[in-house]
Amino acid sequence: MTKQLTGWHVLAIFGTAFAIIISVNLTLAFQAVATFPGLETRNSYVVSQAFEEDRAAQEALGWAVSADVTDGELHLLIDDAIGPVVAHIKSATLGRATHVGEDITPEFFHDGTRFVADIPPLGAGNWNLRLVAEAPDGTAFRQRVIVQVVQ
Repeated sequence: MTKQLTGWHVLAIFGTAFAIIISVNLTLAFQAVATFPGLETRNSYVVSQAFEEDRAAQEALGWAVSADVTDGELHLLIDDAIGPVVAHIKSATLGRATHVGEDITPEFFHDGTRFVADIPPLGAGNWNLRLVAEAPDGTAFRQRVIVQVVQ
């Protein structure tokens, strides 16, 4: 004996399918918002007023910045056309791009060529070093340096 497919059955099937789709979308949206690291700045309008001048001053420094992790040490190299630069590091945060749960604040010292900081073991993947420094002439320098950790 076969059962007949009625309009109520089709309505129940469509309703269940849409309920599943909506619940999955809501779950993903809440997870995305809950793991978002946060704001880059409190008032983007105020920051935007000086953005071009800050960027031009920073680019005029001519710094090339790179970072890597080797044997539990974070190495930060800041160079210009003359050679290594000894900048005043105001703040540095090493963390994942997607969440702040693994963020660390490295304590750098300069070894004559580059900045070095002892760090705990890091998981493989992309890490960001959010660097805020000051040039010897007082120019502010901000950059997000990508650090690739391979294990």
